[in-house]
Amino acid sequence: MSLKEHLDGLLRNATDAGDVPGVVAMVTDAKGTIYQGAFGKRSLDSDAAMTLDTVGLIASMTKAVTSIAALQLLEQGKVDLESPASKWLPALGEIQVLEGFDADGKPRTRAPKRAVTLRHLLTHTSGFGYEFLNEAIPKYQAATGTPSALSGELAMLKVPLMFDPGERWEYGTSLDWVGQIVEAVSGLKLGEYFAKNIFAPLGITDTAFVMTPSMRERKAKIHARGPANELIPIDLELPQPPEFGMGGAGLYGTMGDYIKIIRMILNKGAGDNGRVLKEETVALLSTNHMGDLNVPSVKSINPGLSNDMPLPPDIPHKWGLAHMINTKTFPTGRAAGSLMWAGLTNAYYWIDPSTGIGGVYMTQILPFADIKSMPLFFQFEGTVYHCLKA
Repeated sequence: MSLKEHLDGLLRNATDAGDVPGVVAMVTDAKGTIYQGAFGKRSLDSDAAMTLDTVGLIASMTKAVTSIAALQLLEQGKVDLESPASKWLPALGEIQVLEGFDADGKPRTRAPKRAVTLRHLLTHTSGFGYEFLNEAIPKYQAATGTPSALSGELAMLKVPLMFDPGERWEYGTSLDWVGQIVEAVSGLKLGEYFAKNIFAPLGITDTAFVMTPSMRERKAKIHARGPANELIPIDLELPQPPEFGMGGAGLYGTMGDYIKIIRMILNKGAGDNGRVLKEETVALLSTNHMGDLNVPSVKSINPGLSNDMPLPPDIPHKWGLAHMINTKTFPTGRAAGSLMWAGLTNAYYWIDPSTGIGGVYMTQILPFADIKSMPLFFQFEGTVYHCLKA
């Protein structure tokens, strides 16, 4: 069977079985898309089919785009990786470290031992966390009235560091802060910056913080995984428009758009309509920037938003300046030195520079690391490598 027959069968069987409501997936090499498929429905409460141009919340897949924006500014000498990031965004100089809570539940904070740098922010070693992964954050939010990271409100950023910068890896709002730096340095709103400097040279037209009427017409609904593993359509949507462009999680888009970002990395920074990054910058972002630290398995404290995400204990994972890096061959066949990450709604991607392929996969399901969707992504990826080796 051909690659298309294998992948079509896998994805169609999953939607026919009700494992996922709908899925869009694509594979590319440096020259162009070598597979694309869409199966199932945009929502289980309607007849609209999942199509290649279906729009979804890509959530944390936004982070790579924000990282690319920051690296463009790095190329121009407007920012650097080592200076205190408060040099470009003074608010970062006011951030404290949370030490705990007093008997009345009031937060106790102190000044950090070192300043937060752009490298810390890009590698998730800054000390910023997420409320669904760190129990101290919802406690702090409740005590201070700080809004949720899903609120789209700028005040969501006013959460202290969970530890001193550089001490460990913790997933959180670092890239939302990077987005604020991009705005401060460029003088553009983040969505405007993306459109002009990243999306235009890549030919991306259906990805934005604020959906156009056409995008909304093609949007898939998010589904919650219920107690009996059933899928329930829900009306969860980020504010339209949000108070600010969330560089960590705010984009809606299509997989046809995102595959162009992956292809740009495989082409060492070149896009269809112009260069996005220099070749040496792509090499820089693709290497370990967290030293001896490793990316740990992610533990969730909110099973409604995310399950735990274990990483293979025998494969140390690092973080570059935009993606997680596996240091050994992954069980799917993904080569050592490949890049990957995902979005909360069970959207995933990988970029394998040594093999010369990458892929994207999108469902719209909560919680993250869904018991059916995440294994389906790994089966999809594994099937790609199996077929290309055959």
